Amino acid sequence: MSFKRIPDISDHEKKNLTLLLTIGLLYTLGIYLSSIFVNIFLWKQTSSIQVVALYNLFVVTSQMFVYFIFGSWAKRVDRVVILRIGILFISIFFMTVLLLGDYASNYNMMLGAILGIGYGFFWLAFNVLTFEVTEPYSRDLFNSNLGKLQSFSGMVGPLSAGLIIRYAENSGGYLIIFFISFMLFIAAIVTSFFMERRKVNGKYAIFKASKEIRIEKKWRLLLVGHFSQGLREGVFLFLVGLLVYIGTENELVVGTYNFIYALTSLVAYQYVSKIVHPDNRFYFIFAGTVGLYGSIFILIQANSSIEFFIYAAIIGLTFPLFFAPYMSISYDVIGKLNYARELRIEYVILREIFLNFGRVMSIGFFLIGVLYLPIMQWVNITLIILGSGYLFTAICIYLIRRRLSRN
Repeated sequence: MSFKRIPDISDHEKKNLTLLLTIGLLYTLGIYLSSIFVNIFLWKQTSSIQVVALYNLFVVTSQMFVYFIFGSWAKRVDRVVILRIGILFISIFFMTVLLLGDYASNYNMMLGAILGIGYGFFWLAFNVLTFEVTEPYSRDLFNSNLGKLQSFSGMVGPLSAGLIIRYAENSGGYLIIFFISFMLFIAAIVTSFFMERRKVNGKYAIFKASKEIRIEKKWRLLLVGHFSQGLREGVFLFLVGLLVYIGTENELVVGTYNFIYALTSLVAYQYVSKIVHPDNRFYFIFAGTVGLYGSIFILIQANSSIEFFIYAAIIGLTFPLFFAPYMSISYDVIGKLNYARELRIEYVILREIFLNFGRVMSIGFFLIGVLYLPIMQWVNITLIILGSGYLFTAICIYLIRRRLSRN
């Protein structure tokens, strides 16, 4: 998490960047420890992918709802306070799962809504804080460091959870990991009190920011790119881990799968952080996109733990090539829009609304298809169709790059 290789960065900037990364670490560790196993927990109670899909649909729908309805809070309430509200809702989610136990699947939509509200408030604040505490010269390193911490969490969290569940009796292991996640989020709330309070000023002008969609083509392309990103992520965020469990019926294999993904991802982020710069970002995005889409054909044919592990290694190596430079471009485009300083919060909120709308459409598309085709056949078709989402995102980034090069 060192920022020493950035010249002339102040101690004040280092403190804010380090605290935000620490909160990101606690958050991702808590999520990686439990989130994938919540899906499996619901699946084991019902053997229904539809129940799991509905839970995830309510997660992304309520997250989008928070951005749409409460986005104005980012200009009326200290962003650090909003961050705490998000973490508090996520803590309530895990406490509720603990209390419901074996009856959790009966309340899948309610649980999804609670978690989605928590995600919404957390990422509303975290994205705005990222924009505020980073500058173009520190953004690539911050995103790469955040990716490394997420990879570390991905190694420690799921593997530890898989071991606990594997050797605990009945559903006791699930309850243990949900409690640990709850405590990690409490620690994140405590850490947030050390962050500098952010000044709240200006009027919330989401409609003014929306008008820029018609005026500025780069902004329009970026939003389409984030929508396409959401189309892929909606189903992939819950289906892949569930498929690994259905194919092996072993939580430890699921944990090992995530460990391999996170380990290879950490190696890739180390590489990306050293060599990616504004001039070569698109080439890494393109390489990552091609690798991620090609790996889908390994996933849909996988029927053993080794094949799932190979898939995990491939996406672990290719996802950072796409994601780290892509997020840097996203923030840079927003930073160059009209009224960027005045409307940066509104721009980030619009971006997240488009991203989550893509996720909603993705899961909705999956649920409709389940009504007409055999479930596993439709799963494979969905992965191939919606897996192309990042390809369209890469096309949008290419078009943005062309426009930037003309200016």
